Formats: sequence, structure tokens, C-alpha cells
Amino acid sequence: MTNHWIDIRNADRIMIIGSNAAENHPISFKWVTKAIEQGAKLISVDPRFTRTSSKAHIYAPLRSGTDIAFINGMIKYVLDDMEKNPQSYNMEYVREYTNASFLIDPAFKLPADMNGVFSGYNPKKRSYSKGTWSYQLDSDGIHKKDKTLSHPDCVFQLLKKHVSRYDAQTVCNITGTPADVYNEVCRTFAESGKRGKAGTIMYAMGTTQHTYGTQNIRGYAILQLLLANMGVAGGGINALRGESNVQGSTDHAILFHYLPGYLKCPEEDDVSVDTYSRIKYEGKNKDPRSADWWGNARKYIVSLLKSWYGDKATPENDFAFGYLPKREVGKDYSHISLFETMYDGDIKGMICLGQNPAVGGPNAQKERKALEKLDWLVCADLWETDTANFWRRPKGDDLDDTVDPASIKTEVFLLPAAASMEKEGSITNSGRWSQWRYTAVHPPGRAKSDLWILDRLFKAVSARYKNQGGPIAGAILDMAWDYGTGDEPDVHAVAKEINGYDLNTGKLLPSFGILKADGTTSSGNWLYCASYTEAGNMATRRNGLDPTNIGLYPEWAWCWPVNRRIIYNRASVDMKGRPWDKKHPVIVFKGGASDGKYISRKWIGDVPDGGWYPLMNPDGTLRDDAKYPFIMKPEGHARIFGMGRVDGPLPEHYEPLESPLTKNPMGHATRINPAIKLWHEVRPENNKIGTPDEFPIVGTTYRVTEHWQAGAMTRNLPWLVELMPDVFVEMSVELAAEKGIKNGNKIIVTTARGTLEGIACVTPRFKPFKLNGKSVHQIGIPWHWGYTGLARGSSANCLTPHVGDANTMIPEYKAFLCNVNKKEVV
Repeated sequence: MTNHWIDIRNADRIMIIGSNAAENHPISFKWVTKAIEQGAKLISVDPRFTRTSSKAHIYAPLRSGTDIAFINGMIKYVLDDMEKNPQSYNMEYVREYTNASFLIDPAFKLPADMNGVFSGYNPKKRSYSKGTWSYQLDSDGIHKKDKTLSHPDCVFQLLKKHVSRYDAQTVCNITGTPADVYNEVCRTFAESGKRGKAGTIMYAMGTTQHTYGTQNIRGYAILQLLLANMGVAGGGINALRGESNVQGSTDHAILFHYLPGYLKCPEEDDVSVDTYSRIKYEGKNKDPRSADWWGNARKYIVSLLKSWYGDKATPENDFAFGYLPKREVGKDYSHISLFETMYDGDIKGMICLGQNPAVGGPNAQKERKALEKLDWLVCADLWETDTANFWRRPKGDDLDDTVDPASIKTEVFLLPAAASMEKEGSITNSGRWSQWRYTAVHPPGRAKSDLWILDRLFKAVSARYKNQGGPIAGAILDMAWDYGTGDEPDVHAVAKEINGYDLNTGKLLPSFGILKADGTTSSGNWLYCASYTEAGNMATRRNGLDPTNIGLYPEWAWCWPVNRRIIYNRASVDMKGRPWDKKHPVIVFKGGASDGKYISRKWIGDVPDGGWYPLMNPDGTLRDDAKYPFIMKPEGHARIFGMGRVDGPLPEHYEPLESPLTKNPMGHATRINPAIKLWHEVRPENNKIGTPDEFPIVGTTYRVTEHWQAGAMTRNLPWLVELMPDVFVEMSVELAAEKGIKNGNKIIVTTARGTLEGIACVTPRFKPFKLNGKSVHQIGIPWHWGYTGLARGSSANCLTPHVGDANTMIPEYKAFLCNVNKKEVV
């Protein structure tokens, strides 16, 4: 989240898309409700009329997988209205804080001119060469700009040309959204673009779990930048995390392509700290007004290595950089790739902590089969999960007809783990607030915390290396590992290590601003430097005062980075440091002035995103020592044109891999995202893909409040099982009538990969979509069930395909083809 939960109350317009926040993120909806009480308008965009929709001023249905068309049409509306009513928008923000004015290589081509792809596409490799996705530079290496926004090569004009094809009729023919509703959505949300107004976008897995999920979010970013909604109170793009510490886990590198603090994972050509820093981070910018903060990555990687290897990380051995694993350049180690490799027999063992891929992974039958190829599997969880129990799973729909355990070679270890209330430590919520929790009760029986499990595992592996040796032994034996002598590792020692030390004085560091690349500082995660200082554990703070009056609560817990509650908050003020929104100022410059110049540097409010002077003096002259507000981008400006993605610098509508449409309705030949990996082609075994002639219905998955994720915990709690005992399938009244299905009937859902048996829930919450006059039906299935626990049932992910987003590889759970029939009673 760029902002935080409480800040939602400051919004004038709220669009919830790809999320049923009222049911799945109820605390977020507390603040949505507060905003509505203060006059805000809520827009719910969802294939299904949800509990969120029931509270919305506008409900806009859309077919799963058509978010980009929906958002691109909104962008077109804003751009068209800007031309007619520029006074209704913050054009200074767009010109000065985004790359709208930047000139792009004249050789760059849009999909309208390239039959559905951007320039640089290689169809054989299904990938792009980004040579033309670049800025024009002057002789000093500084980006060329046109502040009039009229040059044909400027980002603003390229965007206008790109979205010109997304008129309301075209959008509604793709999405199935009624035209009058769609126009009302565009008009209502665009009103947040006025100075002094703010709009926020809230999203969750309904946005990300597509083959173009990242581009969905790029569309939100473009829309919010045009409306000057980034960095301001009540604005932002706010990801609603599915668990209390998902944000914390990603911060600390649970994803395969990051090290802690979102440092890029080294690749084979990163032979030293120097090459790693230069290739990945340095020399990206020549503009002196750009902070180019990632240019400090050398300090962060060296401090990380000092945290991990202590005295063994020296300048002479390149701070032990050689110990870090180096992945193949561009190699995919994501969930789907991992299980495809496992299915091929190339992975010997897996440690599965708090995950249940036998239920949560796509094409679940194939992933369960892949587990049979392991030599060993370690699962740590609160209950026996479906993954731990895969060796006696059902063969098919009959839950009692199981596979033969004797035929499976995998040795399974099940470690009883402690729940969150049974251990001490921090969690970081969606708003980046790190909050400390204490042990309420001790775990039962032999259950242990994750920290205990990992500590003992490392010590055992280290002892084996010490006694018997092994490959890259130094990477293990040289590691600094000292978290106390008690049975339970000292969680405070871990938190202090994450914060980092001045290694000359032994004192905890107060800020990442003083991390160094010479080996005299350590930090296990530069973003968390300042979280545990000589003043104490900041995550334990519970001061409920709010001197800002906009809900920042700066002394409640701690927020990365450096307790900044709203990221990019210097975009909330004009070039002289004056807030766009006088009623909800995030920061204000109070440096005083004399002879047209500032007297001192002084910001009040939130921790500013860099404490430099404003860009402009009181007399209107530009300052050479000021910095642009979007400090994490090399150019210092937010990217409307984003060349960092692998599948295009602007969002373009493509259909899901499995779609009821056989052609792209945008009129070009590129039906699906041209940069996704087609697993059904490179690994066809058990990777079948359905077609609309056999599977004409759109399917999607979602969650219910009563169950948690893959369900291994909640399906073992009788009070929750009683509330939600069975798998159900929501379908429209119209589809049920066509199929002869009544509410409560047992039905069979079939895809190219598998089947699911569930109970029909016939409801007006789903309606048929009209796509160019043709009716297309959609159904929805909660995905929590499996074959273990008190409540057993078919897993929805036996239906979903092995295909993922082109950038993140997150699976496409939210749009697939299926068919539905009433179960025959024998």
C-alpha cells in the first residue's frame, strides 16, 4: 500500500476493484464506511454483486479478465475531459511530477500499429527487446521534455493515442458492463482529480491473479497519476493483503527474485558487489534534481552481507558476495515453474512452511502428482495439511477412494508449528505498519515457532557441514548466527539484526540514511533500519495521539520507511511546498523566506519523502539543490510510461488464456498476453487448455470470511465448519434455468484439467454478460476445500490452469473456462 488503512477515511472517491473488501478485508471496510459517512462515494467493480457492492453507490459488473479495457476507458475519459475542462484537473502535477512530458524514442510503436504488440517483439522467443521503450536524451544525458504535452513523441500524446481506441462502447462490449453504469463510473471517479479532492483504488487478488495482473495495476497507477492521487491523503493504490503479515513476508524476501528490502536477486553475470551494483542500479540517471534512491543499493547490499556474515564479510573477499546463490539470468523460479520442475523429477526435497499447495496451487491434481517425485517433504503447520497428507489423497472425486501410499516414495515430515498468538514478534500489515505482538499462550504439546524450527534446522545443517564438509561450505559455516542460548531464539536479537548496527560503535542505527558501502554498517533489511534503535523497539509503541488530524498516528507502532506513513508524500505539495489539499495536508514546508529564498529546511506533518528544499523558491526560481518527489525512480518522476515491465510500457487488453472469445475484441491478431509462458506448449503433460466450444462458461475463484486461505486450519475448527460446511458454486438464475439446476442441487463443474463436485447456489449476484450482443455466463467457486480436516470437499484449484502473469508469474486463478451440469442421481 502506498497509503494505509486509516487513510482511506480521507478519500472522496473510492473504487474497489478485484476485491470484496467488506467480506475479506473487513477492517479496511471500517474506514471505507467512515469515508462514506463523510460524503465519499464508493464504486464496486466486480463480476459478482458482493457484500461490498451492496454498500456501494455504484456497482459495475465486469467479466473476469477485462480490467485493462475497463481502466483504459476510464483513462480515455479523463484525457478527453482534461482537454475540455483542464481547470478540473491538477495539470501542474501531471506536467511536473510524472513522465507525461518526457519524449520517447521516435521508433517506438504502439499495439494499434503493430497488430497487437509493442515495438521490439520477438514471436519466437515470446519476449520483447526494449530498445525503443526508452527516453530521448539531450547532449548531457538528461531526459528531453515537452512541458506543453503536445509533442507527438511525449508520453502524454502516446497515451492519448493508445487509449483512443477504448471508447465506452468498445469497453462495454468487452467487459459486459452496462454503458450507462460505465459512464457514471468514469464521471464519478474523475471528480477526484480536482485540487483538494482525492480518490483511492483498493485491490486484491481479483486484480493480480491474471496473465496480465501487473498491467492491471499499471493501469490503476496511470489513472491515479493523471488524477494527481498519488502521495496525497485519501489517495494511492492500496493492496489489500490476504493475511496479517503478507506485507512483512514480501519485505523480507519471500519471493524468489528479491533479497530483503526488495534488492534484486543476484544473477550469474553479477560476479561481484561492484558489477551487481553497477549493472542493476547505478548510472541510471544524469539529472541532478533526481535523488535516484536505488543508486544507494551498494550500501544496502554490503550492509546486508555484513548482517549475514559479520566479520567473515570483508573488503578482501568482496563482503562474501560470492556466497550468495546466483540464479540464471531471467530464470523463473516461481510457484508454477517450481512444480513443473518437481513434476519432471529435478527437485529432490521441499520445505513447506505455512503453505498448502495441494489446495492452493493451480492445476492442483498435477501439483499433487509432482509431490510424489520428491525424495522428502517437510511441512510445518498447525494441523495436518492436504500437502502433508498427499500420499493418501483421493484419486478423483470420491474422497474415500485414495491412492496407494505404498506406491509413493516421498518421505514426509510433519512439524507441529505455533500459531501467531503463541509466539512473540512483529507483523507488518498492508499499510506497512510493523506492530509487535507478545506471546498470549504457549503452543500446545511439541509445537514450536517458525523461528525455533529454522534455528534448529540451520544449526543441524551447520553441524553436518562442519563434520562432513560439502559444497560451498563457507556459505553456511561463515554465517553469523547468534540469537541467544535459550531454547527459543531471542526474537529481539533478530529484530535488532534486521535494523542494523554501526559496527564501529556497536550501537543500533537510527536510519538507513547512514548505511555505508565500506563494511562499517550492517542491516538485515535497509527498509527496516530505524525500526529498533537505541531508543527501543519502535514496533511496540502504542501512542494513540494524532497531531496531524488525518489519521497518521505517527507514534503508534512503526512504518517503513523511517516511519513515513504515506509514500511519495512530497507529491502532495506544489513546487513551493504548499499542499494541494489544504484540509488534509500530509506535509507542509515551513522554512520561512527572505528575499525570495528560503531561510531553512523545515517540513511538518508526515516524515517527508526526502527532506530537501521544495523544487521552487518563493520567488518562482528553480532550486538546484532540490529533488523531484518520486525518489525511487531514476528520473525522479512517476512513470505513466513504464518501461520496466516485460510485456509492454502501457497496458493493452488481452484475453485470459482460456476465454469465451476466440479473437481479441480490440481488433488485432494478438489474443493473449504475448509475453506469458505457455506451459501447455513447453510441458504439455497434464497441462490441457480448454476451448469455448467445449467449455463455454467463465469460472473464477474467491474466498469466504469463514475459511482462511487453503483451509487446513479453518476446516479443523468445528464452529467455522458449521458456518461454512460445503463447497458451493454460485451461478446466475439464467444459467441455472438453462441447465435445469435448482438451488441446493449437487452439480459437477468440469474443465480441461479436472472436475469439482459442489452444491449449487443459484443467485442474482451473478448476471449473464452481454458481449457484442451475445450472452456469456460466469460462475464463482470458493477455493478453501480439500481432502483433510472436518469439512472435506473438492478443491477449486483442480480446475485452474498452469499459466501466470508475464511479470510476477502469479497464477491465473480468476479466469478460466468450464462447464456446469447437474449431478446425475444414481
